[in-house]
Amino acid sequence: MLDHVSIGVKDIARTKKFYDSVMKPLGYKCLSAGEGSLGYGKDSVVFWISASEAPVPADMRSGLHFCFTAPDRKAVDAFHAAGLKNGGKDNGKPGVRADYSPTYYASFVIDPDGYRVEAYYGSAV
Repeated sequence: MLDHVSIGVKDIARTKKFYDSVMKPLGYKCLSAGEGSLGYGKDSVVFWISASEAPVPADMRSGLHFCFTAPDRKAVDAFHAAGLKNGGKDNGKPGVRADYSPTYYASFVIDPDGYRVEAYYGSAV
C-alpha cells in the first residue's frame, strides 16, 4: 500500500548516527545519503529523512509512530539498545505485547527529534 514515508529533522548528522545504529540490527541500511537527506531500506529506500527548518513537533498524544519489522527477537533487543546508546529515549523496553497478540514482540524508542519508532517481530520464538 505504501511506497515510502518521509520525515523532517533538524540535524541530519545526528539523525544519521541514530538511524544507522537502529536500522543495522533490523537488516536495513542507509541506501541514499546526501547533504540534506537520507534514505533507508533493504533493497530500496522506504524511509526517507530530510533536513527541515520546521519538522513536525513531537507530540506523544498524536498517535504517530513508525514500526519497522525485525528478523527476530534479538534484533528487536539490539534496536532498542542501539537507540538508547545513540541519542534516543526509552518508550517501551523489549517484550511481548500480549494485548496486541501472544507473539507480538516489540520495543519502542523516541529518536533525537521526538519521533516514536518501534521494532517488531511477530512469530513465535
